[in-house]
Amino acid sequence: MAKRRVVAIVKIQLPAGKATPAPPVGTALGPHGVQTMDFVKQYNAQTEDRVGQVIPVEITIFEDRTFSFVLKTPPTPVLLRQAAGIDKGAATTGRETVATVTDEQIAEIAQIKMPDLNANDLEAAKAQVAGTARSMGIKVG
Repeated sequence: MAKRRVVAIVKIQLPAGKATPAPPVGTALGPHGVQTMDFVKQYNAQTEDRVGQVIPVEITIFEDRTFSFVLKTPPTPVLLRQAAGIDKGAATTGRETVATVTDEQIAEIAQIKMPDLNANDLEAAKAQVAGTARSMGIKVG
């Protein structure tokens, strides 16, 4: 098979199993000539088991207007909000605490995020997740 030339790499976050060709998908893929309905059908088929989560996707677009995509793990703030049972983080970080998560919850989130983090081991991943929690006004303990 001849090597295809990559024209663009597009990163977007979409609701699992519920993507539509409307923005942000249409506006991200349309300028590159990609058939948005083809992408939407494939994305929804691969994420239908995770409905309710936000799944980032990295779409590689080739010269012949074909594409391939890689699904990533949900964003850390989304996982932290679910674990803490809150809708949003603190308005003033450092002054306000909106929730508390346990070390076990941090370890669980770090385990989920491990493939996408640039951490060498689980402890480093836990430190990154805990830092994100602190920046959202969520106490770890």
